[in-house]
Amino acid sequence: MAKQLDYHTIREIFTRFRDAEDAPKGELHHVNAYTLVVAVALSAQATDAGVNKATKALFKKADTPQKMLDLGEEQLIEHIKTIGLYRNKAKNVMKLSRILVEEYGGEVPNSRAALQSLPGVGRKTANVVLNMWWRHPAQAVDTHIFRVGNRTGIAPGKDVDAVERAIEDHIPADFQLHAHHWLILHGRYICVARKPKCGACLIRDLCPFEDKTL
Repeated sequence: MAKQLDYHTIREIFTRFRDAEDAPKGELHHVNAYTLVVAVALSAQATDAGVNKATKALFKKADTPQKMLDLGEEQLIEHIKTIGLYRNKAKNVMKLSRILVEEYGGEVPNSRAALQSLPGVGRKTANVVLNMWWRHPAQAVDTHIFRVGNRTGIAPGKDVDAVERAIEDHIPADFQLHAHHWLILHGRYICVARKPKCGACLIRDLCPFEDKTL
C-alpha cells in the first residue's frame, strides 16, 4: 500500500484524467434508473460486457419493475443464465422489483439507505446508481478502484470502506462527480492487476508504484 499522496499531486492526476476524458461514463447499458439497478446488481462477479450481452434483449421486454414481474423468474433466468450466480441474482431481481412496485410506486428511490434495503443491492451498487443516474458524488469502490487507490496512493485503505473514505477526503471536490469512473477505467484498461501498462499511463511520473513495467 502506497502512502497517501498530497493534495497538489492528486489535483494534477485528476486534471490529467479530465483533460483526457472530461465526462467518463460507466459501461453498463441501461435505459432508466430501474434498468441501471438491475444491471449493476447483475454485474457482481461478472463483466460489464457479459451483463450487457445478457440484458440487451431483456431490457426490451422488461424495463420497469412491473414488466419484470410480468415476465417472471423463469423467463428472466433464460435471459441471464450466461451470468455467474444467475439463479440467486434472478431471485433478487424479482424481489426488488416487487418491493419497488409495492412500496415505491414502481420508482427507484434516490437515497442510499433505501437502495441498500433492496435485495441484492449493497453499498457499491447503491453508490453506482446514485452517481450515474442522480449525479451524486458517490464513490463505488470495486476491485479496480481498490487496486488503483492503493497502488498509486490516490486513496489507500485496508478495505473498500477505507478507500471510499479516502476518495471523499482527499480528492478535490470539483473532481468528485467523475472520480470513480476515472479510477475504474484506469484500473480496467491501464493499471491492470498482473502487468500494469505503465508505458501508456498518464500519471506514470506521479505514481509511487515501485514495480513499474516498461
